[in-house]
Amino acid sequence: MAADDDGHGPSQEGTAMARLNPYLSFKTEARDALELYRSVLGGELSIDTFGSIPGMVDDPEEQHLVMHGQLETPNGLCIMAADTPSSIPYVAPTSGVVVALTGTAEDHEYVAAAYEGLADGGEVTAPFEKAPWGDYFGQVTDRFGVSWMFDVGTE
Repeated sequence: MAADDDGHGPSQEGTAMARLNPYLSFKTEARDALELYRSVLGGELSIDTFGSIPGMVDDPEEQHLVMHGQLETPNGLCIMAADTPSSIPYVAPTSGVVVALTGTAEDHEYVAAAYEGLADGGEVTAPFEKAPWGDYFGQVTDRFGVSWMFDVGTE
């Protein structure tokens, strides 16, 4: 691994950048949540169930649960999610922002529409409006209990 120009850390030249992607945990609602996110954010959704891989769960009633779901949006956001079968302890999302959707002035319409779509049936923590620091900012907890933060810069 090559060092960057100042000799500290890895160089990014000629390599793909790593991405940080939210991976959301649900008890049994991963499919519904991912389908909502696809309807709001757009993109390609792929879902593998526990039943698609033999031996993943013993309970026949849990075969339909999402083992791994992934939404790749046109804007480069990747959201992953899974359900929790009864053989694994469920850990609910913690408080605070779980997913942040940010952008520049060119992304305003997309981010504002995502805010509105996720606020529908959810709880608005902060309205999406111009903040004192100059950006447009808002926060929502969607109908599945996932907290979102939205921030769009201005020109």
